[in-house]
Amino acid sequence: MNHKTPKQHRIWAITPSTRGFGFVVMEGQKTLVDWGVKVVKGNKNVQSLVKVEKLMEFYWPDVLMLQDVATKGSRRGPRIKSLNRQIIKMTRKRKLKVALFSGKQLRRFLLGNANGTKQEMAEMIAGRFPEELPSRLPPKRRPWTSEDSRMDIFDAAALVVAFHMRKKWMVRTG
Repeated sequence: MNHKTPKQHRIWAITPSTRGFGFVVMEGQKTLVDWGVKVVKGNKNVQSLVKVEKLMEFYWPDVLMLQDVATKGSRRGPRIKSLNRQIIKMTRKRKLKVALFSGKQLRRFLLGNANGTKQEMAEMIAGRFPEELPSRLPPKRRPWTSEDSRMDIFDAAALVVAFHMRKKWMVRTG
């Protein structure tokens, strides 16, 4: 799966979380190439970077999508913010383009409501990829439960869908 078909861009989205990160690789506008969750233990940022680099070498994406954790109102912790910066720095070596969307931008763009829920967004994404993702859709989260790690897949898928749907995006080159 290392080789792209001509004329189709390979978009890769990563969504770091407390347990590791979720990812989605999309080729063209409709083909999901791969998706999943990578769990890390120990020094989570170091282990995440090792796994990110291996995936980057395997898929050779054209664009990396990340959540913009530097925006005002971002509730991501310092470790995740640091990991995002380290991933962006890593992409500079490969001259990979990086596109960023904040969580609010994603919900506003995909759901039409910045106050929409991650569950609503995940259900919308599952409907967009009916062959690949519905079986991975976690149940609705209860207030007393932790977020299901599979939600990271849907966060990443939302990033690649938004990338293709939106005419203008914030892209940095390495």
